[in-house]
Amino acid sequence: MNTTQPRLSRPAHLMTRWSLLATLLAVVVIMLGAWTRLVDAGLGCPDWPGCYGFLTVPHDESRMAIANARFPDTPVDVEKGWPEMIHRYAAGTLGLVVFGLAAYAFRHRRDGVPLRLPLFIAAFILLQGAFGMWTVTLKLWPQVVALHLLGGFTTLSLLTLLTLRLRGKRQPEGEESDVGRPPGLRHFRPWLYGGLALVVIQIALGAWTAANYAAVACTDLPTCQGEWWPADMDFQHGFDVTQHVGPNYLGGQLTADGRVAIHVSHRLGAMIVLAYFTVFLALLWRRTKRTPLAWHVQLVAVALMAQIALGLANIVFHIPLSVAVAHNAMGAGLLLAVINLLWRFHRLALPETAKTEPTTTIEREVTA
Repeated sequence: MNTTQPRLSRPAHLMTRWSLLATLLAVVVIMLGAWTRLVDAGLGCPDWPGCYGFLTVPHDESRMAIANARFPDTPVDVEKGWPEMIHRYAAGTLGLVVFGLAAYAFRHRRDGVPLRLPLFIAAFILLQGAFGMWTVTLKLWPQVVALHLLGGFTTLSLLTLLTLRLRGKRQPEGEESDVGRPPGLRHFRPWLYGGLALVVIQIALGAWTAANYAAVACTDLPTCQGEWWPADMDFQHGFDVTQHVGPNYLGGQLTADGRVAIHVSHRLGAMIVLAYFTVFLALLWRRTKRTPLAWHVQLVAVALMAQIALGLANIVFHIPLSVAVAHNAMGAGLLLAVINLLWRFHRLALPETAKTEPTTTIEREVTA
């Protein structure tokens, strides 16, 4: 077996570093977005992309007077303006990095670097920027806020896939097949995709919870407002996606019963994800504990436990800012851990499939 690791071309090597930088920056943008939302600064600047018509938050008397004249219904609040603008600066920087990545991939498309995925990410960044604008111009309309949050996680996931794909070029195709692949690994693939779907649904529930300010609807554990199943929960109102455009949704417009329904749904989702992955990871660990995949299985388990602990801490300590931001970041971490496991799993299980196909072809030829 040739254990010499192939050297990447210079364009692929630089693109790998560039992609990793974009991935880390996307995590920062997600955390800054959570921070902005949690300090109620989502409308710290009532216009977009500037702030009261300026590139920075107006703070001197003359510029504040101009800003207040432009937007008399939303006086300048410097403490809320800066979180919003810092988030925009970071998101804008990420956009520039992604566009540069796409341009570099196009320029070196003949040098063995991915092209379609970087171009798709660049196009998606444009859509994500539009949702960022609508978040402000539609005054935190929950539907747009939730989609904007999901768009951030999607961008991060795509950049992670690009990074994994680039780093995977260091290893020859099929090399992992020589390193302790357990038999029957392919049977776990549908369950891993099912786990990924559950994590995505749970993140969507978290986004809807955040968009409707439902995180504080239940302040006790394990019950909610002293009841295991609050009698007055209003799921129809809580999950009404036809809320009309117009009102200022800062702080939320739903009734308490609707928010409780959202919060309880998010809790139930967490319990389902925990139960599913506890069983699935235990079974997968038994099959892969002596293979290179074992470490990646452990990574998912650690991320899941950390996310559950942060979610519980949010309720026990009444949504402290640091814990709430960490909860958002670890949600991204759990998603990436599952995507990474799926990627590694695919690289291990794929050659097993490939081995069976030539055999089948030969058998057919012999029969004929």
